[in-house]
Amino acid sequence: MNRIQVILTINTDQLPDNFGEILKKEQEAVAKWKQAGFLEHLFLREEKNGAVLIFQGLELAKVEELISSLPFYPLRKTIEYFSLIKKF
Repeated sequence: MNRIQVILTINTDQLPDNFGEILKKEQEAVAKWKQAGFLEHLFLREEKNGAVLIFQGLELAKVEELISSLPFYPLRKTIEYFSLIKKF
């Protein structure tokens, strides 16, 4: 099964006052995706400016739709999508 890797970087220079609320909603959203089985992995970036998500069993258009629904999406600095082929 192929995978799609998403690298999300948020703009940490101008975080809104309600960042804690946004973070909680973000965590709830990705927890639902994990429970549904199409989010395989979530890695937080050491710099605390984003995350790397690995999706499985979805087309790129669906992954882009999901990412655009995230509470952090308006805070994005960059988003990169990579289609991957799992070898092992």
